[in-house]
Amino acid sequence: MKLPRRKFLHLAAGAAALPVASRIARAQAYPTRPVRIIVGFSPGGTADFVARLMSQWMSERFGQQFIVENRPGASGNIGAEVVLREPADGYTLLLVNGTNAISAMLYDNFKFNFSRDIAPVAAIVRESIVIGVNSAFPAKTVPEFIAYAKANPGAVNFATPGVGSVQHIAGEMFKMMTGVNMVHVPYSGGALALTDVLGGRVQVIFAALPLAIASIRDSKLRALAVTTAERSEVLPNIPTVGEFVSGYEASTWHGIGVRNGIFPEVVDTLNREINAGLADPTMRERITDLGGMLLGGSPADFGKLIANDTAKWSKVVKFAGIKPG
Repeated sequence: MKLPRRKFLHLAAGAAALPVASRIARAQAYPTRPVRIIVGFSPGGTADFVARLMSQWMSERFGQQFIVENRPGASGNIGAEVVLREPADGYTLLLVNGTNAISAMLYDNFKFNFSRDIAPVAAIVRESIVIGVNSAFPAKTVPEFIAYAKANPGAVNFATPGVGSVQHIAGEMFKMMTGVNMVHVPYSGGALALTDVLGGRVQVIFAALPLAIASIRDSKLRALAVTTAERSEVLPNIPTVGEFVSGYEASTWHGIGVRNGIFPEVVDTLNREINAGLADPTMRERITDLGGMLLGGSPADFGKLIANDTAKWSKVVKFAGIKPG
């Protein structure tokens, strides 16, 4: 039977619209089952804290469980691989931070490209790094620390959450800009590094401020400086490194990413709810009280942040000759 042309075109247009309608329906229903947030770092660190804070918010907003799953290793690359083995359907999210952007430059044995294969959803928080020493360390200021390190080359060890972490790169940039000789001691997470500094087994730490702030407030860790361009609102009496080392600035950030290829409608849904969380007074207070600066914004905004920091840190990685641990 031959269909009239007008009826044929009408049926063809309806058939073409079915995939779009189905996609929109699935996005509107999302999520219909639990969602995993993969954290490529150990429990107890800032990445873990941010993921758990956001998982609680998202679980309440969506009425589905958002479950945090720690998969530490290879500067966050193990966690990224977990996400990339799953379908691009929004049910496996990645807690992304500055270390992911750096590790993409260090590891060539992973079968993915971070900037190509992980799509940004939303930035959550930017945080300062703090340079802290244990109470027995003789230096009380950045100039005193530089003088001590230069007088004792190679005798000062600095702890970080691992090779290729933003904290590691911040320490290498400090060495590069001051000419001091420090030995890097990488840990499998920030909490472990902090424990050893507080116990006197390592002299100095480059730590995310939210991780270290309780120890600073309790006078267990002596903060010499923060690494951002401006002083922290929660520690206004602590100077910046830049007040003594002109041009020095470093910070890290956390956000949510997904496997590339996901429906844009799902990305938009996640982005909207993350931004709603950052506008919530209770959520804002919990983050800012730890020294974090709320970010938010569109997926494109987050993508630009990742690209800019990747370009910035690549120069330090090349200068310092950093290799995977």
